[in-house]
Amino acid sequence: MPENCPVCGQHYEPEPGFYWGAMYISFGFSVPIVLLTGAVLYWLAGDPDTWVYVTCVAIIMLVLTPPSFRYARAVMLYAFGGVRFDPSYLKHK
Repeated sequence: MPENCPVCGQHYEPEPGFYWGAMYISFGFSVPIVLLTGAVLYWLAGDPDTWVYVTCVAIIMLVLTPPSFRYARAVMLYAFGGVRFDPSYLKHK
């Protein structure tokens, strides 16, 4: 991840260790994904073996963890970093 935004120059890390909280936010995103995956497998596959659950959840989490953590960092920066979206910024630039 770059240190500053290429468009507006915003520094992405307000303080060292700022994004540790994003791990908890990402975990909060992951729990519903895992539960939903298990529920869909149960309803569509008719309660398959445990290895099917583990394999499907592992594959889905491997695919969705990077975007989930990226989104969690954006949420963390927006919620606690003092960054607010200004749609008129590009018009005035």
